[in-house]
Amino acid sequence: MAGFFRRMLPKRFRKDRVVVPVVRLSGVIASGGGPLRQSLNLAGVALALERAFSVKAAPAVAIVVNSPGGSPVQSRMIYNRIRDLAREKEKKVLVFVEDVAASGGYMIALAGDEIIADASSIVGSIGVVSGGFGFPELLKKLGVERRVYTAGENKVILDPFQPEKEKDIEYLKSLQLEIHKVFIDMVRERRAGKLAADEDVFSGLFWTGGRGLELGLIDGLGDMRQELRKRFGDKVKLELVTTPRSLFGRRAPGISLSSMDSIGAGLASGLAEVAEEKALWGRYGL
Repeated sequence: MAGFFRRMLPKRFRKDRVVVPVVRLSGVIASGGGPLRQSLNLAGVALALERAFSVKAAPAVAIVVNSPGGSPVQSRMIYNRIRDLAREKEKKVLVFVEDVAASGGYMIALAGDEIIADASSIVGSIGVVSGGFGFPELLKKLGVERRVYTAGENKVILDPFQPEKEKDIEYLKSLQLEIHKVFIDMVRERRAGKLAADEDVFSGLFWTGGRGLELGLIDGLGDMRQELRKRFGDKVKLELVTTPRSLFGRRAPGISLSSMDSIGAGLASGLAEVAEEKALWGRYGL
């Protein structure tokens, strides 16, 4: 009889279960989507994070990360938003790694007070990479003439439609070193007292979850549902929090299409995006 009356009570008055909101952060990290892909960025996940951390009775927020990396700026923005909300709402953050949390994906995972992965997950890749494609001959073959006018000798630095220049490459590498230092500082701060004294940790290498645990990159091995049941009881309820979708199925706020200099260049850009995304996942055997 008591069970019947408990079920009749509004959810907010029930004490028989613990609710843990879950936010999934999955995909290549980029500021916007191209014509053939969608991306993981702060604009796309901010509302879901706000909603998850606003569940007052929740003892923690679970973040599922599955990303091979991407934009360091978007990675840090997502990381900062999670930490800001955790402090503001006084919530513990538990990060669960699925297939991979590497490079920018691992940077986001650092927002967790604890990071738990599967023994076969891929973690790490604490480094910076810039990649792209060169098309100096493509426009000629398409019969398209590209016209660029600049004020400033370096405004077309690393232009994919021009041959590479050594000074451009050296400048890019100097930027990479600065970003790498920011990443290293984040890892040292968030994993203080946990990191193993291994010089390879910041080399850009990546490891399985098992080895990542030995190196201090994560805190434990396990499955999200089992881990949350162990912490909060068998009646714990996982509630997936997502960003509402618009009438046309796009996540709000929507993901814009990249502008195109020309039909030929736009098609090449779209194909390059797909190839680059596949290369990012493929680097980790996915």
